[in-house]
Amino acid sequence: MRQLPQVDQVLKAATDRGDVPGVVAMAATSEGPVYQGAFGTRALPNGRAMTVDTVFWIASMTKAITSTAAMRLVEQGKLSLEWPIAEVLPELASPRVLEGFDPAGEPRLRPARRPITLRHLLTHTAGFVYDIWNPEIGRYMEKMHTPGIISCQNAALMLPLVFDPGDRWDYGINIDWAGKAVERASGQSLGNFFAEHIFAPTGMKDTGFALTPDHRARLAGMHARAEDGTLAPIPFELPQEPEFEMGGGGLYGTAADYLAFERLFLDEGRANGRQVLRPETVRLMSQNAIGGLDVRLLKTAVPTYSNDAEFFPGMTKKFGLGFMISPEAVPGGRGPGSLAWAGLGNTYFWVDPANGIAGVILMQLIPFADPKALALLEGFEKALYAALG
Repeated sequence: MRQLPQVDQVLKAATDRGDVPGVVAMAATSEGPVYQGAFGTRALPNGRAMTVDTVFWIASMTKAITSTAAMRLVEQGKLSLEWPIAEVLPELASPRVLEGFDPAGEPRLRPARRPITLRHLLTHTAGFVYDIWNPEIGRYMEKMHTPGIISCQNAALMLPLVFDPGDRWDYGINIDWAGKAVERASGQSLGNFFAEHIFAPTGMKDTGFALTPDHRARLAGMHARAEDGTLAPIPFELPQEPEFEMGGGGLYGTAADYLAFERLFLDEGRANGRQVLRPETVRLMSQNAIGGLDVRLLKTAVPTYSNDAEFFPGMTKKFGLGFMISPEAVPGGRGPGSLAWAGLGNTYFWVDPANGIAGVILMQLIPFADPKALALLEGFEKALYAALG
């Protein structure tokens, strides 16, 4: 592990200013971990100091892990990117598309024009969306009394599409369905599949759907930013006895664990001398899988949970099998072909195969895409690349 005081300074200054309550950030190269830092507090106003082994809700950073699990089963022939996913998930045999509401307020639905595939699910092109960024699906959920996805109730998945599979990129519950497909094809719960096939070989000892007493003792508290910019702690915890383990956002874990996962995509699928993914699978997951479609701005429909969200405005973004892809280099930061995504509580990661660098930065506050959290992500990334030369 290297001493990178210029990176420390960026992170410490942000917590000293009160931009975020606390932060843990780590980075690795192809040779191994090169940086770790923890600053600020786990919880306002007088919580314990942030430490590098602090546990966070990593939310949608779960998606890349679920996508990796699905691709292991593709390697084994138990799933296919191109089969209709209804072969393992009959619940999706007859998807319907929401086309608005009639004068009485009833939803207008029609059959989808093509079946949903695993490729659609892993690339967010199936037609599912989140109510946080889509008011029409929010209206549908209110009308039909559909619980939110964070409830981890099976009923939360019973949503129509908002476009035909393959027609657009939009962000939604796709990877939760992919997690269900992993369970059906493997015969294991999602958590058990992760533990055996991803966590054990990569050495991820602190990641899971349920909080153990040890994890709870190291847990960072969630915070909310008010309109005046102030931060305050809020109660937050995912259901500990969920109806389903949420492959789209259910994991708790540490920065060190997530960095170990990221290194699979720097090291051609290898971890600790074991081949977790085939090199050709890593390459496939890391390529544009949505053709001429683009990742778009997510316009908030629920400002308490998310601001408008877009990485690198003005730059083209694609999606692979589990990651956003930046085709262009970011000035002062990640190189072309970098992989990335994030979690609702302002957790972020990237993998830069071109430069052999991976980074992760974890905070716990909402709304998502918090400007000060994004500024800290950018500051961390640029300081890291400058320090590494």
